Amino acid sequence: MEPIVPIEILSSLILGDLIAFVAFSSYFRKRKLEVASITKPAEAAAPNLKNSKPQQTKKSQSKPHHSHADKDLNKRHHPLDLNTLKGHGGSVNGLCFSSDGHSLATACDDGVVRVFKLDDASSKSFKFMRINLPAGGHPTVVAFVDDAYSVIVASQNLTGANLYMYREDKPKSGDNIQQSKPEIKWEHHNVHDKKYTITLFGTKATHGAVDGSTIIASSSEGTDIKLWHGKSGKLLGNVDTNHLKNNMATISPEGRFIPCLMS
Repeated sequence: MEPIVPIEILSSLILGDLIAFVAFSSYFRKRKLEVASITKPAEAAAPNLKNSKPQQTKKSQSKPHHSHADKDLNKRHHPLDLNTLKGHGGSVNGLCFSSDGHSLATACDDGVVRVFKLDDASSKSFKFMRINLPAGGHPTVVAFVDDAYSVIVASQNLTGANLYMYREDKPKSGDNIQQSKPEIKWEHHNVHDKKYTITLFGTKATHGAVDGSTIIASSSEGTDIKLWHGKSGKLLGNVDTNHLKNNMATISPEGRFIPCLMS
């Protein structure tokens, strides 16, 4: 005989199942509505995000104002650095001011002597007279004669030390100084045999019966020092320090004394 389940128990089980089904249906329906409410605003905002470009906030960067004087000051190597003479194609071996202080001559390893006109020492550019030495000559020192339009250059080549005196006619107003061609007025070869001319110094001699012309003292790396008449190129005298080698030499302003550093 099969067991009979009471009707009260069976009805309670069915009722419990219905209550659980309704509860679970209500829960899942509520979760579905919550998910839909979240996704719809996001989907609606997505096209707006695609069409709208991000706004870039530009930060206002205030650049400090620098004057030309400040820029030049930053390029200087020293607080007292006034200007820079550019354009040399090699090492500068010698330089010399003219007696009036308005010209500066430089002797460069590129075989060129440049005479800069320094009417305004703070100028951005300078006019200069270009002197090309004979082929193979390397200028070592330079000195002015009488005025700013005459220079004596000592150069060195395979044959020895040479002296050249260049002079340029005073340019007329409006002439371009860089197009002028200075001429050789006199020259001497092998003045110190094959030794380098290490110093070249000129002064207007006023001592004794001298006529006030510029005399030039040239000192070699050996033991000899020679005196020259600046304008004519005539050899005025020769001094030999015997066993002591010269390091440098100069001449007093009146042309009476020749100080020399020897070793």
